[in-house]
Amino acid sequence: MAYNQKLANRIREALVHLPKVEEKKMFGGLAFMVNGKMCITVGEDRIMCRIDPAIHDETISKSGIRTVKMGGREYKGYIHINEEVIRTKKEFDYWIELALDFNKIAKASKKK
Repeated sequence: MAYNQKLANRIREALVHLPKVEEKKMFGGLAFMVNGKMCITVGEDRIMCRIDPAIHDETISKSGIRTVKMGGREYKGYIHINEEVIRTKKEFDYWIELALDFNKIAKASKKK
């Protein structure tokens, strides 16, 4: 699956002020690692944000937001946000900030 270049560029612009951002191709899209931790990914028509699991249920009650599922398993704290609900800068920035806020306290994945 190809990722959406326009969404990727919007994420780059939102993260440009941060010192430790790395881009990696993964999950058929492009992941943005902040401080060595996966924070946001971009796919064809959506972004994925890693958020505080404590607010997960509240966020998925909103239109265009759903839990990330892989291999039949749901991942609490990982949400997909459809492109149509992040058209404005305010909508987009809201989700980016949620991901960045959680990134400050998130644990990094164990390296294999």
